[in-house]
Amino acid sequence: MTIQNFKEILTHLPELGFKTPNGNAIPEHFHITELGITTKHFIDCGGTVRTESHANFQLWVANDTEHRLTPEKLLHIINQSEKHFELAALDIEVEYQGETIGKYGIDFTGSGFTLTPKQTNCLAPDNCGIPKQKVSLSTLKSNEPC
Repeated sequence: MTIQNFKEILTHLPELGFKTPNGNAIPEHFHITELGITTKHFIDCGGTVRTESHANFQLWVANDTEHRLTPEKLLHIINQSEKHFELAALDIEVEYQGETIGKYGIDFTGSGFTLTPKQTNCLAPDNCGIPKQKVSLSTLKSNEPC
């Protein structure tokens, strides 16, 4: 989800809520302690230099249980951030504390946001020796009759 999509959803929400990938609600008194851009500049195992950028939110839960971040307040924070960063087209990555800081994607479920698991993957399978997976044609299904 991009920042622009996120902002559009915020304008229609009566309250702000997040869930972890396993469905547990993040406590209502969470803070978003950082909002910015994270950029990763790296070389993959095939030798290709790459750059990835994400809009980054850091969700944090403190002991101030009366705190509530509203959709309007978060929208204001995002709008203030956009004066300094070009965020609109960037996908969102959320940092949230588990046993260590986890990085998640984000999805909207109709009433709130859910953190989604992120997966690692080889970006250069042809160059680093990962065997190609064979697919049997008989297991493929077609939507159209023969």
